[in-house]
Amino acid sequence: MITKNIDEITKKDLQELIDNSVLERKTIEYKQSLPGNTDSDKKEFLADVSSFANASGGDLIFGIMEDRNTGFPQKLEGLTVKNIDQEKQRLENMMRDGIEPRILGITPQPVELANKQTALIIRIPKSWIGPHRVTFKGHDKFYSRSSNGKYPMEVSELRVAFNLAETITEKIRKFRTDRISKIFANETPIHFSESAKIVLHLVPITSFNAAQCYDIDTVITHPEGLRPMGCHSWNYRYNLEGLVTYSGAREEKSDSYVLLYRNGIIEAVEGSMLEPDYREQLSIPSIAFERILMGFLKRSLSIQKFLQIELPISIFLTLIGVKDYFMETDKIGRFNGQEIDRDVLFVPEVLLYNFDVDPKKAMRPCFDSVWNACGYSRCLDYNVKGEWISSELLY
Repeated sequence: MITKNIDEITKKDLQELIDNSVLERKTIEYKQSLPGNTDSDKKEFLADVSSFANASGGDLIFGIMEDRNTGFPQKLEGLTVKNIDQEKQRLENMMRDGIEPRILGITPQPVELANKQTALIIRIPKSWIGPHRVTFKGHDKFYSRSSNGKYPMEVSELRVAFNLAETITEKIRKFRTDRISKIFANETPIHFSESAKIVLHLVPITSFNAAQCYDIDTVITHPEGLRPMGCHSWNYRYNLEGLVTYSGAREEKSDSYVLLYRNGIIEAVEGSMLEPDYREQLSIPSIAFERILMGFLKRSLSIQKFLQIELPISIFLTLIGVKDYFMETDKIGRFNGQEIDRDVLFVPEVLLYNFDVDPKKAMRPCFDSVWNACGYSRCLDYNVKGEWISSELLY
């Protein structure tokens, strides 16, 4: 895999693969041309894609001629296509319809070449919801990869792959449940206010590798990334789990903190936004609520990107102490909908495969779920085009 964000890859990067004789291996494969429309071409393409997802992920590069005997790249020829966007759509449709379960986070990226032709890179992430099989026209096979390329998976490998996916999913759920239980019981890393709370967890899948540990000391040089929600000034200190930033003085109760775990997980808790107002109304101020979460997501992803944490990352939003809360639907405090019917609202997770995702789009499924809990069909702060309608800047 090329060690750059896929949208930053240029013709120079592709030429360097040839100049440096970078051999095809477990995480990279060269193709001179795009797959055709024959059944055999489609099966070969789907086998390539699923093998990357079932192994370590990688880049499938179209437009580079290789030596079939040695696997070395020989020439950056590019592709002769009339409409690269149509070709991307064709390949995306093939991957969507021909692989089960669907592989999330695949990124196709065209690269313009000097000869007015185009190379196409398809970046396939390692999947944690596999293993994936090729189902096109009853092919029904699982593939993985080694340094020698793709190969059909054996029964023993499939057993390990299925068990790994279930184990990781269970570990993530248990982590979330345990942390919410502790926060609900006010067992927090700092003295915290006893009010309704907004909790956001960013959990990299790789965090549950036993030896996973990042150098969080380097984050001190980028403190803005861990600024707690809802505050402009904050303190920090280390604890057993990692690095904590928090509002308020050291001996005071805080109403917002961020905990960066050494394994890359980020936990953020905010306890002032949902305090009853002067009318003692139990309300969620929709625009302010969404704005503060989107702003924090953008900052925290920048920290995880800085630490070079491996994607994907699961986003978990949880609201604690919100039974009988309403959604405040406009700035003059008018209430509609219904009351939330539970004390702890576990919002379904969102999986991110890109650090540079638009937080407005990334958080929308979470906001829709919160509005659902308040009696609405969706978040009304987005228009029919899926655009957040507020002109306020993210915080």
